[in-house]
Amino acid sequence: MHARVLVTLKKGVLDPAGEAVAGSLRQLGFEEVRGARIGKVIEIDLGDVPQAEAEKRLREMGQKLLANTVIEDFEVVL
Repeated sequence: MHARVLVTLKKGVLDPAGEAVAGSLRQLGFEEVRGARIGKVIEIDLGDVPQAEAEKRLREMGQKLLANTVIEDFEVVL
């Protein structure tokens, strides 16, 4: 089973890197850019694990290590 865990900053948390990217895109002529947010994609291979168990385990991984749940949200994609 191959999965992705997508980690993003929660709404309301400042994202200086995202602001820098948005500003740079505007300077390059992409005036329509109103904002950007930077996140992480973590790809994990779980081997032969049933889907329900994989999702449960990946959520545990997100809570315990992959995301700082005080300032970040995460999503599991199987």
